[in-house]
Order: sequence, then structure tokens, then C-alpha cells
Amino acid sequence: MSLLRMPALFIGHGSPMNAIEDNYYSRAWFELGSKLPRPRAILVISAHWYTNGTTVTAMAQPRTIHDFGNFPRELHEKQYPAKGFPELAVLVQDILEPIEVETDFEHWGLDHGSWGILAKMYPDADIPVIQLNMDRNQPASFHYEIGKKLALLRDEGVLILGSGNVVHNLPAEKLGAEPFPWALSFEQFVRESLTSLEEPHPLFNALDREDGQLSNPTPEHFLPLLYVMGTWNKKEPISTPVEGIEDGSLSMLSIQLG
Repeated sequence: MSLLRMPALFIGHGSPMNAIEDNYYSRAWFELGSKLPRPRAILVISAHWYTNGTTVTAMAQPRTIHDFGNFPRELHEKQYPAKGFPELAVLVQDILEPIEVETDFEHWGLDHGSWGILAKMYPDADIPVIQLNMDRNQPASFHYEIGKKLALLRDEGVLILGSGNVVHNLPAEKLGAEPFPWALSFEQFVRESLTSLEEPHPLFNALDREDGQLSNPTPEHFLPLLYVMGTWNKKEPISTPVEGIEDGSLSMLSIQLG
């Protein structure tokens, strides 16, 4: 068992281009990777694996998924050859009982919500990575409760990484625009809610707010935050190592527990 509890992270991943560009966000992710305790393995919950049921990747060598279009060849050819960790996948199955968790040996891999960040945090791809999907049929409380069950992995040297965006309204994006008022207000609500001890947690119903609906027309980029918050022990510090709202309606806020 690790003597040091691993932090947990929610990263606002934004454009896939961050995986190959040198910019404020990609440099901040590299800095995070260099400063955090080195994890034994990484468990990612990505906005881009939002399907039916609950599944964890269990292949020894997950493929790099280029789940986007109309980007430069350099991005489409980018590979992130991190190994998988089948034994960790089995442990996740055990931890999440009685939820039925399928193991995926061939269909998925690492989508850009995963490798797009990790290519900057851990460019050598020398840490095993698995992904856990999000069940589109479940309420917010379900995702939070899964995070609570996964929390013990933090004491086993596993970095739990949620990848999405607190504000993610692509149809409203305007290149170079200042943040829309509803984007600012919703991001501020999220910030103020992070350390709440209320039950149920205020973030459960965040997308019922008017600014929440405008900020997230669909929930999949917000929900990874609930997994991360579920791992919080109610005592450790919470910080925001990366901040910014791009093109009016895309929050790049990142949140660190511990």
C-alpha cells in the first residue's frame, strides 16, 4: 500500500489540439505531472466514453482512439502507447459490486479525453492506464457514489482522473469571445460548491439551474467531476491549478483534491 494518498484530478480538457500544442493549458498539465507524486497507475473517467451500462478497459495494450474529425494529420497520427492494467480492471469490478461491471478487452482503449491530457502530463507513456465509462442511464448521484467506492484506490497509488469541462457549450462558442455571463456564474457556482458538506451534494442538481443548462446542453462533460468529488474525504484541501474560459463557453477549470 502507498504511504502517500494520491491526489485526484478533474481536468478541463478542451480542444483535442491541446495534445500537440504548446500553450498555457498543455504547459500547466505538464507541470502537474512533474509535481504530483508518481502514480502506480491511472484510472480515467472521460466525457467521451458515455454509453449504456458500466464497463472498464481490461486490455494489456489499449489503442489510441482518434475520436474526432477535421484536425491536422499530426493529431490524427499521435499515439499514446501506455500499457493497460488488467489486474486493476478486475479490482475495479470487485470494488463496484453489486454494480455489474463489464470488462472490455478489444473495443475501446484511450480516447482523446484521456490521452490528450496524459500526453502532456506523462509524455513518456510509462504509467499504466485504464478507463471507466459513464452509464448514460443513471442519475448524478450514481456517478458520485461510484467515485466514493473508487476512493480507496487513491491509497493504493492510483491517480483518479476525471476529464471533461465544467462549461461545455460548443454551439455557443465564438472565437476569442469573452466568457458569457451564464458561463461565469455557473463556473462560480461549481467553485463555491466544491467544499460543501451538504447532503445531497449541491452539484447533484447543478444542471437543473438555468446557467447549468446553458453551460451544459448535454451532461457528459460535467459528470466526470462527480466521480472525482466522490473520492473527497471531506478534509483534504481542494485547489484549482488551471483556470480559464475559452471562446465564451468552454471552461478549462481544473480541480485537484489533495
